[in-house]
Order: sequence, then C-alpha cells, then structure tokens
Amino acid sequence: YILTSLKDKIAEITPVEKIFVFGSRGRLPFESWNELEGKDWDILVQAGCRLKNAHVLVEPGYHLDLLGMSREQTEKFIGNIKTKQLFPVNELEFLITKHTNDGKF
Repeated sequence: YILTSLKDKIAEITPVEKIFVFGSRGRLPFESWNELEGKDWDILVQAGCRLKNAHVLVEPGYHLDLLGMSREQTEKFIGNIKTKQLFPVNELEFLITKHTNDGKF
C-alpha cells in the first residue's frame, strides 16, 4: 500500500519510471528478509527529474528511506549495488507467490 501511495504522490510532480529496493533488502535473498524485521526500507524512485527532500513524501510512521533520482542518476547509483525492482517489473512478485503457495510465508 505505502509504495502505491508514494508512487501516486510522486506522479503528481513527475512521471515515475521505476521503483527499486536497495540496501539490506536489495542484497539479501527474499527468503532471508525475516532477518530484517524492524529495519528501514531503502527505496529508490527513478523519476522524470530528481526529487529533493523526497522524504517529505513519506507518510509518518513508515520506516522508509526514499531517494528520488533522474534516469542518469539512477544508472550511476545502482551500477555497483544490488537492487530489486518493484515497479513496473516486480521482481519480488514471483518469490512472494512461491512462498505463499508453498506455505512457508
């Protein structure tokens, strides 16, 4: 829910091209995310332009660190780190479905 709301808020300012998770969740396999309980979500939004002070778009009470970057900035930033894309391609959807169907999640 929070990412959909966030995407909609950003889309009022500039087009949202992609959304990535990085940091701990970007590095760890999805199966190990239970180890990250209580940790912030590091979210990168690739948009039509850079968003300064993007954190003001995050609703209070959510543990979300938000970066808003242009395409060029995003390409440089993610060039040497592991990420998982959440929009428009949701790389986690298959894993979530798999865990739900296997009864493990």
